[in-house]
Amino acid sequence: MAPRETERFDLGHLPLQNGATLHDAFLIYKTWGTLNAERTNAVVLPTAYGGTHADNAWLMESGRALDAARWFVISANMFGAGLSSSPSTIVGAQHGADFPNITVYDNIIAQQRLVTERFGLTKLALVAGFSMGAIQSFHWAAAFPEMVERIAPYCGSARCAHHNYIFLEGIKATLTADPVFAGGRYVEQPTVGKRAVGRVWAGWGLSQTFYREERWTDLGFDSRDAVLESYADSFDAADANDLLAMLWTWQHADISAHPKFAGDFKGALAAIACDAIVMPSRSDLYFPPEDSEIEVRHMPKAELAVIPSVWGHAAGGTTNASDTDFINTHIAKLLAR
Repeated sequence: MAPRETERFDLGHLPLQNGATLHDAFLIYKTWGTLNAERTNAVVLPTAYGGTHADNAWLMESGRALDAARWFVISANMFGAGLSSSPSTIVGAQHGADFPNITVYDNIIAQQRLVTERFGLTKLALVAGFSMGAIQSFHWAAAFPEMVERIAPYCGSARCAHHNYIFLEGIKATLTADPVFAGGRYVEQPTVGKRAVGRVWAGWGLSQTFYREERWTDLGFDSRDAVLESYADSFDAADANDLLAMLWTWQHADISAHPKFAGDFKGALAAIACDAIVMPSRSDLYFPPEDSEIEVRHMPKAELAVIPSVWGHAAGGTTNASDTDFINTHIAKLLAR
């Protein structure tokens, strides 16, 4: 079934975890498929860093695990990504550099309001996602265990690891070093800084094995430098303050950072009572399988399925067909339970 056009859900003045308020907050989302009469076929797919709902569309293709002929899929764009409330989209005093810090839980609360108030849902058959979408999947299950029946996070984690945090600090420093950035109060986009961020990401998004085996030929590139230049273009269309807003959310992601868990990470993982398949990429440099092994160990009904990929973090981004098939197969397996 063809996806509908994007829709908007207004949240009013949204209280945030840090005590601030996001003024006139809104979510931009897209749906695929049809909600059945029993309301049992609903799926939520959060979005990834620098991505949109469109990046999730492959899972709803005919014959895929979330074929829109069977499932009703809601993909809400997270705050800060340039569609929902973001530094670049919000009007008024919170525009640009004055946009408030948003946590993953702030996103989940807004998404829960969307699915309950607009669609009347009390159960979700699945919450799944890539990268920051995976992070949100963990938070969904921790915050609303009575609502979420399954999660399938891939190439992501339940919190931002220290090494991951340091990587993101490097990204932040690279972007803000552009003189045009002007503390976030730029008149023109800091293009030099954004292109530098893309070039740094080329060394993190793909693995050492990918480069050693010169797998760039699988992408149609003829050299390492061609890959580097392709990554340099990655954030051309993005707003710099949006990139920083999402980065803050990512760095402060932690399912235990909630009054319900009071910083008890193992306890927060144990509260994820639903079926889960956690899929790290074997060669991911900032969401390594070792972190996922620890998480799964404390989740009552979780299974670890490591994507046997040399594509690093990009294993979750539909770059390589065998990785995509692995993810699709395991989501189908989870839904069959």
